[in-house]
Amino acid sequence: MLTRYAIEGSGPSLLLIHGVGARLDNWDGVVAALGDRFTTICYDLRGHGESSKAPGPYSIELLAADALAVLDHLGLARGHVVGHSLGGLVAQRLAIDAPERVERLALLSTAGGRSEEERRRVLERLALVEHDIPGEHFRRSIGRWFSDEFQRSNAELIERYAARNMANDPHCYAAAYRVLATTDLVAELHRIRAPTLIVTGEGDVGSTPRMAQLMHERIPGSRLHVLPGLRHSILVEA
Repeated sequence: MLTRYAIEGSGPSLLLIHGVGARLDNWDGVVAALGDRFTTICYDLRGHGESSKAPGPYSIELLAADALAVLDHLGLARGHVVGHSLGGLVAQRLAIDAPERVERLALLSTAGGRSEEERRRVLERLALVEHDIPGEHFRRSIGRWFSDEFQRSNAELIERYAARNMANDPHCYAAAYRVLATTDLVAELHRIRAPTLIVTGEGDVGSTPRMAQLMHERIPGSRLHVLPGLRHSILVEA
């Protein structure tokens, strides 16, 4: 499989793992904000961006193996790891299964310990992704991802993200979304030993502050930060 990646900056290695339907340039604002404090490594998940459109099904173990393959390809025995949304689940799996590879960990807008109602809602969204009109999931998700003020002030930007979402391979998108919707690693989080930062938006209904608090309680020595007024797309809005 071919994986597209990009490296910028200098300093300690920092692997950045994006979420479903995104691609490596979703991290552009973060990379710019970090300046030269880190060597940032962004890559397109399988089925996304310019990486191979590998057919599903996918699993969280497979996506974590892809992340390790990027580190191996670059000759990196160890580095910091940050994941957003699905990328946060990949980062969790990586930190649990290969603790010797993860120096520090950041979990952004990611899930863990969903309630029955939260599981029902994410499976409904999965059904929409798998069976509905391409792009419909994005249109229905704008209010979950962006604050009202951001939507009003950034209509053109949101249209660009909608067009990018439409460009996703629908089968790969659905395969990745199924991993997001059906993976929950909360019972294993106590095994994470890397110093961990957990961040979510105050109004994120898919990766709620309650989930973030639960992950914080399960991961020894972790820190929690809830961003006031924000929803799911904190990489863009924050």
